[in-house]
Amino acid sequence: MIQRFIEIGEGYGDIYELRELISTNSHRFLHGFVFASSNADGKTVLSLAAALKPAEEGNFMPIYICREGIPEGSKRLEVFEQAVKELDHLPIHMAVKHSSAYVDKTLYFNHLIAILRLNHYIPPMQ
Repeated sequence: MIQRFIEIGEGYGDIYELRELISTNSHRFLHGFVFASSNADGKTVLSLAAALKPAEEGNFMPIYICREGIPEGSKRLEVFEQAVKELDHLPIHMAVKHSSAYVDKTLYFNHLIAILRLNHYIPPMQ
């Protein structure tokens, strides 16, 4: 199974797109994630992500993410958490390293996929 992060922005207006993806794909929704990390200024920023089950045909599992543009206590976090709760799920909060700690975004996303697999939030590699 191919599991890949699809970045849809940094969480400004695109958080509403993420909410729409969650609600229109409610039958495929698996988990909602809130990744907290500290940027270079020492401020905590959040990334919001939604993992969807693979489509009936194909072997691709998308994880849509708004990366590191949301400050703690933001109204946008409430919008995301409400969308997840409407599907009778609870958002999963995790502390992770900031993406700037990695040479490339691909390495950062691979690290997050490994964390999600190890915690059994997404299926193992096949």
